[in-house]
Amino acid sequence: MGVLSSIGIVILTVAAMELVARYGHEHVMHRWGWGWHKSHHEARHGVFEKNDLYAVVFALPSIALIYFGTEYGHWMLWVGVGMTAYGMLYFFMHDALVHERWPFRIVPKGRYLKRVVQAHRLHHAVHGQHGCVSFGFLYAEPVDVLKAKLKARHGGRFDAQAAGVRE
Repeated sequence: MGVLSSIGIVILTVAAMELVARYGHEHVMHRWGWGWHKSHHEARHGVFEKNDLYAVVFALPSIALIYFGTEYGHWMLWVGVGMTAYGMLYFFMHDALVHERWPFRIVPKGRYLKRVVQAHRLHHAVHGQHGCVSFGFLYAEPVDVLKAKLKARHGGRFDAQAAGVRE
């Protein structure tokens, strides 16, 4: 397989993983998978939370794809690499930047990073499983759109400022 084809598969896989992660976050984690994900919406005690088990589960297919792709010289290798790249981006964006789970703080400076952080804060502004917005990790709708959705879902009673969401 050529270099450009391999790079293309990795890029397409990263984009596809954002869609898969968004769907999984909304329709698995905030529904029947809430038992694990709930820990992420509560105060964390210690380094890990039950929600971190999702990272382990999601890593298994990428490990298998990399193994079989390496073993058979197949396109599966590059899909596995793309899934791993998405996982690394997620780890940086979500765990380090948004939730500050590293021992130092990263202050987002660009518009894109600020929007992702604000969108995720709006996601966590709702206490509980239902009524949340912004289920993506690398893409976020504009903050004003998300605020309007929250107000509509909560009968106009949602106050972003009171939830700690800044412009």
